[in-house]
Amino acid sequence: MNILKHMEAVFIVTAAMAVPASYLGAAIPEAQARAYGADPAAVATSGKVAVVTVTAKRLTAAEKAQPLLASR
Repeated sequence: MNILKHMEAVFIVTAAMAVPASYLGAAIPEAQARAYGADPAAVATSGKVAVVTVTAKRLTAAEKAQPLLASR
């Protein structure tokens, strides 16, 4: 019966012992450092850059306002 009175203290003591034990008992993995660099096969060698040109007329203020008025 005495243990039921002190169940909170038993839980705290058990947790205080279990948490550090789980950290100490776990295996620490070896560091796996790799040098990340650009793949020489994937690097563009020609020096050309793709350029996209978009040509379109600009909308006037009345044309911009027309969809707003139509949605009302």
